Amino acid sequence: MSATASPILVTGGAGYIGSHTVRLLAAQGRRVVVLDNLVFGHRQAIIDDGVELVVGDVGDRALLRRLFETHRFGAVVHFAAYAHVGESVTNPLKYYWNNTAEPVRLLQVMQESGCKVFVFSSTCATYGIPTALPITEANPQQPINPYGHSKLMVERILEDCGHAWGLRSACLRYFNASGCSPDGRIGEDHDPETHLIPRVLMAVTGEIDRIEVFGTDYNTPDGTCIRDYIHVEDLADAHARALDHLAAGGASVRCNLGTGVGVSVKDIIHAAEEVTSKPVPVAYGPRRPGDPDSLVADPSLAKQLLGWEARHKDVRDMVRSAWTWMSGPRKGRYGANS
Repeated sequence: MSATASPILVTGGAGYIGSHTVRLLAAQGRRVVVLDNLVFGHRQAIIDDGVELVVGDVGDRALLRRLFETHRFGAVVHFAAYAHVGESVTNPLKYYWNNTAEPVRLLQVMQESGCKVFVFSSTCATYGIPTALPITEANPQQPINPYGHSKLMVERILEDCGHAWGLRSACLRYFNASGCSPDGRIGEDHDPETHLIPRVLMAVTGEIDRIEVFGTDYNTPDGTCIRDYIHVEDLADAHARALDHLAAGGASVRCNLGTGVGVSVKDIIHAAEEVTSKPVPVAYGPRRPGDPDSLVADPSLAKQLLGWEARHKDVRDMVRSAWTWMSGPRKGRYGANS
C-alpha cells in the first residue's frame, strides 16, 4: 500500500499550519490521524469528521507504538514543535527536548514499524543571517538561536536515518507563515500572539493599543524590515505535494517555501488599512537585536522538485484572509473549550 493510500500521522495537526494541512489532506480523500497535546493546538481546529484526533505527546513511545500498530501509517507529517525564538534563547533545554529529542522517539517507532516517509516542518531560521539574497538552499545553515539549531538538528538526523535505514524525507523550510482559511472556519490563534499580521489587525480592532514597529533605519526602501510572507494554504499544498513526491518513490528533498517577494513592515500596515478601511495605530521604536534587514526566499527548487509554487503572492491576500478570520464569528479565537 502506498504512503498516500495508507493512513497518515500528522503530529501537531491541531496547530496553525498543521490544521490547514490536515483540512487539505482530508479534502483530498486521505486518511489522517492527528496527534497533538493541545498545548498550542486547538481541538476546534480539526473540523473534518473523518479525521481522528489523539491527544498526547510525540515523545510518548508507548502511545506511538499503539498508534502505529493500529493504523499502519504509510507516512508521518511532523509539525509538533515550539517556535518562539526569544524563549528558545532563555530556555534552550525546553526547545532541544521538544523539538529534537522527542522527534527522535518518533523516528525510533517509525523504524520499528517500517514507516519510511517523513515530511518535516522546518524553517528558514536554520540559515541564520543570510550570506546572500534571495536565500537559496545553497546558503550556509548557521542558526543564531536554539530554535533554529533544534530544527537543523532534526534535518541532520533525517539525513542520517536515510543513509542508515532508508528513510525518505522532505524538509520544508518555511519563511513567514501568514493568512488563514479564506472561509474563516480555521485560522491563526496563538497565545501570546507574536506574528505581525494578526498583531496589526489586533491594533485595528482595539485588542491591543497599537502595533510596535522595531526600527525604521534598515537598509530597505522604507527603512523597515523586509520578509517573505507565505500563505498558510500554500504551505499546506506544499506538504501534500511532498507526500506525493515521496510516495511515488522520490528522493529526499530539502527546499524553501516562500513567494520570493519581499514585503516590509510598512507594506503590511498599509495592506491592513486597505483591507479593513481602518487606520492602524502605530508606535515606532528602536531596532531589536538580531533582526536582519531582509529575508526573502528563492523558492525555485520547490517548483523544480515538487511542482509547487505559491498561489498567493499579493500580501493583501494574506491580510484579507486573516481579517476574515479575526472579524468573523470566532473573532480570531477558538474559544475556551479548544
